[in-house]
Amino acid sequence: MAKQRGKFDYNFDGMVEKFEKSIYGTLKGEWRLKLLKEDLDSIYNQESLDIWDAGCGFGQMALWFAQNGHNLTCCDISYKMLSKAKENFQKANQEAIFYQAPSQEIASKIPKQDLVLFHAVIEWVAKPIDTLEVVASRVKKGGYLSILFFNQHSLIFRNTLRGGWRLGVLLDNSWYGRGKKLTPPHPQKPEDIISWLKSNGYSIEVQTAIRVFYDYMEPQAKESSSIEDIMELEYRYCREDTFKNMGRYIHILARKL
Repeated sequence: MAKQRGKFDYNFDGMVEKFEKSIYGTLKGEWRLKLLKEDLDSIYNQESLDIWDAGCGFGQMALWFAQNGHNLTCCDISYKMLSKAKENFQKANQEAIFYQAPSQEIASKIPKQDLVLFHAVIEWVAKPIDTLEVVASRVKKGGYLSILFFNQHSLIFRNTLRGGWRLGVLLDNSWYGRGKKLTPPHPQKPEDIISWLKSNGYSIEVQTAIRVFYDYMEPQAKESSSIEDIMELEYRYCREDTFKNMGRYIHILARKL
């Protein structure tokens, strides 16, 4: 199975319960949403924008925007993920247009948008930059692209610190499918994403590192530390030049010139 991963866009139908319990319902998930909302706050407070969530997952960010009067189009390749998103919208008495389909397919069916959210998707698709190009084509002039991705620098740094068999895997660039945790096949370097954005007519408005320190700390270090102190340090350095390329995930908000 591992050999097939990375050749196709990944479908998380079999991982919904894991995401719900181990990611979205945890401190890590809450921290991610907090920083994303801060980065997007100025857009959130604008009047009735057209927004496409290209790979919406459970729809947390889409719902946040919908609750402030924005018009949402949501898509996901996963039937179960999309069902959760629809359920969350229904519970909140909010509406959106939903498509069960990959973002590459939906891009040709929707008009250009004021904001496109492309969160934790690019590292899971078979052709990352090709997909980014298609998704970004739906951003209006003067509009925004919000891209969140798994950071290749973090993958290398964290696994080097852990040592052992992981060093050979890193040297061979063969990390996908190794170990007990689900590692994306195509983690991205923030410098590469920024270079692509600038080359394609975008200005970088914000760059934020999500979990600069937490994921590198040993369990005993976390147990002996105040979680409040850890998160205060996270917040202090997440947008500093020295550290913002080292987060587990990187969020970049770019504007189409």
